[in-house]
Amino acid sequence: MRNEAYRERAMTGAAWCAWAAASLSMVSIAASQSLLGIALALLLVSGAKWRAPRFAWPVGAFIGLTLLSLAFSPDPASGWPQVRKMYVLLTLPVVYTAFRDAVWARRLAIAWVVVGSVAGGWGLVQFYLKWTRAAAAGQEFYVAYVADRITGFMSHWMTFSSQMMFAVLFGAALWIWGGLRPRLRWLLAAALLVSAAALVLAMTRGIWIAAFCGLVYLLWCWRRWAVAALPLAMAVAVAAGPDSLRMRVTSLVQPRGEMDSNMHRVVSWRTGMAMIQAHPILGVGPEQVGISFNKYVPTDVSRPLPEGFYGHLHNFYLQFAAERGIPAMLAIAGMFAWALWGWVRSTRGWLVHGGIAVVIGVLVTGMFEHNLGDSEILMMTLAALAAVESARHEIQPA
Repeated sequence: MRNEAYRERAMTGAAWCAWAAASLSMVSIAASQSLLGIALALLLVSGAKWRAPRFAWPVGAFIGLTLLSLAFSPDPASGWPQVRKMYVLLTLPVVYTAFRDAVWARRLAIAWVVVGSVAGGWGLVQFYLKWTRAAAAGQEFYVAYVADRITGFMSHWMTFSSQMMFAVLFGAALWIWGGLRPRLRWLLAAALLVSAAALVLAMTRGIWIAAFCGLVYLLWCWRRWAVAALPLAMAVAVAAGPDSLRMRVTSLVQPRGEMDSNMHRVVSWRTGMAMIQAHPILGVGPEQVGISFNKYVPTDVSRPLPEGFYGHLHNFYLQFAAERGIPAMLAIAGMFAWALWGWVRSTRGWLVHGGIAVVIGVLVTGMFEHNLGDSEILMMTLAALAAVESARHEIQPA
């Protein structure tokens, strides 16, 4: 009996640590990964039977293909950071094993909404501070801001924007289908307003598009007329926002020189395709995309290259295919497709709706950025997949 009580306490502790690890990924990746390790240790101590979601095997295939690509890489030692990052992949089985009922999944989604509003609030403070500093220095705000945007508790605005997208989409699903009392709905609406404002003012255009797609899904499932109202609401927000926001929206169709140009992404994508054509099965090797980039730039691309970052391909589909081979990319895509297939066919409570919207957002963002290259976003994505899948079985009809 005593041993059984110890095991139960260890399991409960593992669930809390897994929840805290995923929740704090919005605040500190170091604390998050430390808590993931504690959760793993507690699960081992508890003697719990390990579980994995039905779509986990493509992750195993991805790991195997990554190691195979590393073995045939021209410089295997340089790929070691990608081997270390595999630790984050433990999020999927740890969360799925530790979360034994839907309560934990709900707690995690609500934590992302709450922590997201706090991070978003700090992001709005950062925006104000950057605005006042630019004004004091006599700088044009837009020029100063595009290269140094708000980041919340993160180090980069792309990571921060993706986190705000998670908070907004899960929060919107909770607001629509969560059955909250009126007072809680008002509190949730206020939290969502903060996160949404931070997402807009972070001015990451690809994540704007991704969040829009996720919201279209949610509104279509709720009240289809609301889909038509979404562009109107966005137009009002842009009109009410600062001039810099309108300039950023306009830059989608009228880039303001290389500052707003997507040409470095076009060059990156074309170079990635050249890498894939040369190494379709195992890619050029982990961490080799940035190192060998100049070798594969198409000959018709003029030099110097457009301003931008060339350490990755700004598209996780191309990144994984070029770096580790087409089969590895298909393994990751297969994980998402398998999860979505099951969720779309299931009884959809707010968690499942939120999970589908978030996966849509992650997949769309991946067309413009290597978002799964961020440990924070990778951890949140895997935790969302595991948590929603663990909860999904409890909301199926008996």
